Amino acid sequence: MSYRTPAGLFAGPPALAAPTTAPADPEAPADPATAPAAPGAPAEPEAPAEPEAPAESAVPAESAVPTRARWRRWTRRRQHLAVGGLFLLAALWVTSRIWLDPSGRVASLYTGDPAQVQFFLAHSVRVVLHGEYPFYTEQFNYPDGVNLMANTAVLALGIPMVPVTLLFGPAVSFVVLVTLGLAGTAMAWYLMLSRHLVRTPLAAAVGGWFCGFSPAMLSHASWHPNIISQFLLPFIVWRVLVLTRSGKPVRDGALLALLVTAQAFINEEILLFTALACGVFLLAVLAQEPARWRAAWRPLGVGVVTCALLAGALLAYPLYVQFAGPMAYHGLSDAVKDYGNDIAAFFAPGSPTLGGNQRANINLAPNYSEENAFFGWSLSMLAIGIVVWLRRELIVRALAATGVFFAVLSLGERVSWWDRELITGPWQWLVHLPLLDAVVPTRFGLITSVVIGLLLALAVERAWALRPADRRTVRVLTAAGLAFALLPIAPMPLRMVSRPPVPDFITADRWRAYVGPDQTLVPIPVPSMGNTHGMRWAAATNLDFKIPGGYFLAPRNGNTGDAGRFGGRPSGVGQMLEEVATTGRTPKLDDRQRRRFADELRHWRAAILVLPVRQQNVEPLRRTVEELVGPGRQELDVWVWDVRTLTDRSV
Repeated sequence: MSYRTPAGLFAGPPALAAPTTAPADPEAPADPATAPAAPGAPAEPEAPAEPEAPAESAVPAESAVPTRARWRRWTRRRQHLAVGGLFLLAALWVTSRIWLDPSGRVASLYTGDPAQVQFFLAHSVRVVLHGEYPFYTEQFNYPDGVNLMANTAVLALGIPMVPVTLLFGPAVSFVVLVTLGLAGTAMAWYLMLSRHLVRTPLAAAVGGWFCGFSPAMLSHASWHPNIISQFLLPFIVWRVLVLTRSGKPVRDGALLALLVTAQAFINEEILLFTALACGVFLLAVLAQEPARWRAAWRPLGVGVVTCALLAGALLAYPLYVQFAGPMAYHGLSDAVKDYGNDIAAFFAPGSPTLGGNQRANINLAPNYSEENAFFGWSLSMLAIGIVVWLRRELIVRALAATGVFFAVLSLGERVSWWDRELITGPWQWLVHLPLLDAVVPTRFGLITSVVIGLLLALAVERAWALRPADRRTVRVLTAAGLAFALLPIAPMPLRMVSRPPVPDFITADRWRAYVGPDQTLVPIPVPSMGNTHGMRWAAATNLDFKIPGGYFLAPRNGNTGDAGRFGGRPSGVGQMLEEVATTGRTPKLDDRQRRRFADELRHWRAAILVLPVRQQNVEPLRRTVEELVGPGRQELDVWVWDVRTLTDRSV
């Protein structure tokens, strides 16, 4: 027996969905002459009996069946290629401004995340070429280092991208990942929907499009390729639902474990969201039809246990490093753990969309990289209308419950309307639970986005299956409704600004004459959350030199096991130099500050200090550093201070 919808993957006697449920899987289409009519569809009038054909005419008719099947398969493949090509063109449109100059352009706000990802991509090169330890590094935040398993080091993305990173640099790898993340996620959902949920190509394409190019995905595209690379999620969801009716739960559980393991090295938070969404969806189905549990619990239980054992074995050591290894932390920084969506954000278009407005959205999201709702009024109303229209279908009710549940959680600890706090949110009771204390609540809106994409696919499928007197009118109205809902949130090219190039002193390898393997190159200002240019310098050399500081998550004060914060141990001199770079004001220095700076340089094992001549407020910075360690000299396009005699511990 074949089931077409995810809810139908449960084994059990109850009927699955509305009478318009699509027929058997199109990958193996039945002959139209023998296929049964769709349930609930009006019966076709029987054709008059044909006179029996001569025996010799039967042979060509039988040989024509495989030919027709091959032609249908070829047509379907061309259809998939066409849809994939459209998704790729859309992703190139979104990233077009970065492609013009990958190394010289970056998102207009919060430039730290792209630099961090590029650093991780360069680390993957060292893992592959030099056998470097993958889960921890001292190449930044030296000498304390950084726990990469606790910082989403994207090994499952970075290692396959090693050839691109070696040939073109981590900046190009970054934009490739963003482009493929958007297009690949849309294509993965399209394939899963067309194979298991709907039969109408347009329905699958609409659902896949929204899952890949929703406002939330566009918001993260400028900064977080690990979040938008969701191409494994449709298959994880599918394998979870397969377990509810599996005849081979051990095998299916093992397949699920491999997918889970791969996703864990892309983004663990998105994996957790997927597990929570599957759990809530299954509970919503069983709450409506408890009889399904009798047939589903055994294969589901065996499969989940198999998955947990195998994935647990594969991930045991990486997770040990993440939670108990050096520089491990517990819980997110206070700066992000209370991020939540404003209720009004669900009815406004996202900033990187056709109808979006950054200024209008400024108080509706924690920042522009976390616009995890922003569906617009038209799509929000359409989604509600779809649920009302198809409310008799089990899957629609379960999807609606899932979407609403996570939309409420995404509001965070304080529920607000247009930046005015209304009540305490339910997230306040969950935020301290294990694992959930490492979740950014606003990102639960990503689950709601996927739910809306599935509802759109179902609505198009049901509208296409209607058989009114004027089918063309219904289809035109459906297309018009989609345009009305989706046009305001159509993706636009991501906004970019120019950024300083990597200094010639770095790219020409002039630094190698100064920096030894156990020494650091100290960019001025010292790398931090607000200044990540030094991380890009190191990434451009595939991390051939170490740097102090940087942008990452680490335990407070460098004590393993403490709550997380952005950056390493506080550096008094580092903060002072950052303030000079921002304000241009030169501070008054005394001998105590000079001794403190010398102590920090020794702690970092600094070889040279490097200040680009095109750095903002370069003259105040140069004068400040000279007062601390003495005169420097200009070499190519940087000022250099050789401090090896000051930091050499043998002297």
